[in-house]
Amino acid sequence: MVEITFIEFDGSKRKCEASPGLSVMEVAIKNQIRGIDADCGGACACATCHVYVADRWLDVAGDRSQMENDMLEFALDVRESSRLTCQLKVSEALNGLVVTVPEKQF
Repeated sequence: MVEITFIEFDGSKRKCEASPGLSVMEVAIKNQIRGIDADCGGACACATCHVYVADRWLDVAGDRSQMENDMLEFALDVRESSRLTCQLKVSEALNGLVVTVPEKQF
């Protein structure tokens, strides 16, 4: 299992176990992470699963696709570390991943 930590805007942390192959969005929904609505169900057609990836994980998480960049135009407070969790696939390389849910999504 892979461990992912979700940090809510108030600083509270939720550590979740995830199976490789799932998306980080699926892990968030399964664990009822506040602020991750995933309105499109993971089709990269909205920005309701927006998070900030912790700096030390940016290289491991990889670059955003053009489609992800396009969807992030609809998100609030987009940063260099912004990602859509539907586009982050859980793998052993992401064991320990830390993401923060933006305050604007609460």
